[in-house]
Amino acid sequence: MSDSSGVQYTKVDQSYFDKRGLRRYAGVWSLWALGVGAVISGHFSGWNLGLANGWGSMFLATIIIAIMYLGLTFSLAEMSPALPHTGGAYSFARTAMGQWGGFVTGLAENVEYVLTPAVIVYFISSYMAGIFGTSPETLPLWWIGFYILFVSLNIVGVELSFKVTLIVTLLALSCLVVFWFSALPSIDFAKWAMNVGEGGIALPEGHGPFLPMGLAGVLACLPFAVWLFLAIEQLPLAAEESVDPKRDMPRGILAGIFTLILSAFMILWLNPSVAGVGSHKLGTSGEPLLDGFKAIYGDGIAKTLATVAVLGLVASFHTIIFAKGRQIYSLSRAGYFPSALSVTHGSRKTPHIAMITGAVLALVVMFILWFSLGADKGAAVIGGTLLNMAVFGAMFSYIMQALSFILLRKNFPALARPYRSPFGVVGAVLTILIASVTLYFQLTDPVYQQGVMWVAIWFSVGIAYFALVGRKRLILSPEEEFALDHAKAQRVASGAPVL
Repeated sequence: MSDSSGVQYTKVDQSYFDKRGLRRYAGVWSLWALGVGAVISGHFSGWNLGLANGWGSMFLATIIIAIMYLGLTFSLAEMSPALPHTGGAYSFARTAMGQWGGFVTGLAENVEYVLTPAVIVYFISSYMAGIFGTSPETLPLWWIGFYILFVSLNIVGVELSFKVTLIVTLLALSCLVVFWFSALPSIDFAKWAMNVGEGGIALPEGHGPFLPMGLAGVLACLPFAVWLFLAIEQLPLAAEESVDPKRDMPRGILAGIFTLILSAFMILWLNPSVAGVGSHKLGTSGEPLLDGFKAIYGDGIAKTLATVAVLGLVASFHTIIFAKGRQIYSLSRAGYFPSALSVTHGSRKTPHIAMITGAVLALVVMFILWFSLGADKGAAVIGGTLLNMAVFGAMFSYIMQALSFILLRKNFPALARPYRSPFGVVGAVLTILIASVTLYFQLTDPVYQQGVMWVAIWFSVGIAYFALVGRKRLILSPEEEFALDHAKAQRVASGAPVL
């Protein structure tokens, strides 16, 4: 079977889908935990590097990025129950823009979900090496150990996966709440949060300018502000494991984004305001929350506090492994990736091959960088360049998802929408504009260009595979059938000939 776009569909029987079944379990709170847990590590570390441009720059950048994520999540809250398939971003773009649009969107999200856990496990391992006093040379062993542990937990079953997600997310949020209340008696905002002067110099007495780097400082902060919300968009990937996606998916997504907005602005306000910490110091810190705890409670319990800080990283690592498995699974089930990757575990009904493959790919990338560049430079590239690649992939996928929302509103007005975004097309347009500005900054800033180049190579390989092989082996998965059926109905409604 083929169509006018040059793709071909392979006929499969029911046994194909029997080997690729998923199990429904998740309710509203499981979905909330999945979204918040995926992001929460960004509230423990990573975001703070933007403070090198001044607190005001980071504050304005966080507002801008929060608006982008509100536009995105409200769009997802409308699309996910209307197209309740595991494909998520690929599924939305497939219906709105055809097979090529769906594949490119899925490929961008694949960059994000393969590389983000790699960055997080690097930070986890750095913490663990400090806690247990292991040498830097042993970091790769920590990477392997954590991947084995959390991929295994995700393979055991969706019930256990969501229970672990809920527990670690609540623990991570509890750590943040404890920090907020601990910090309140110890803050001096004007002296410490505002201690970055023009040119990035430290001001011992604080009271510095709101925007020491001007508008350029705000732009430089955008990728770091993204880290406060990155991966909330993974929730639609759990659609086929949600008990009632049409009811629960919008509730879970919106509850998640509002939780994260509250937490983001609390940590932005309090962490640099703690006496003895300050924005200037946090602008280069690899462990900002730990720095805050140490300033409040002293260094004597540093290892205990470091263990606490690891919880946020673990929460995100575990939940994004879940998302990575479903993302690879959905593209594989439809034939865009090799179909063997979508086979699920016989009794546990989890996409074990997809999760293992994604983990192995991430580890291969990390090992190549670590051993070819050396420990010091390899660490910098893993913690910096890979993070930039993940952000670039995310921004591109956001543009495509927001564009999908606009096209679905325009071309499929009769599509059943259990939830409608109150921001409508305006929210989607804002998402496109802000994501485009962030992408432009990454393209023009030399610090980010190396990561962009590697994403371009990733895209080139993926597109070449799809053009030469994948497009000739597509399968009528739920996402594909939905898209084809609605495209046919649209042509009938418009009076166009039905192919």
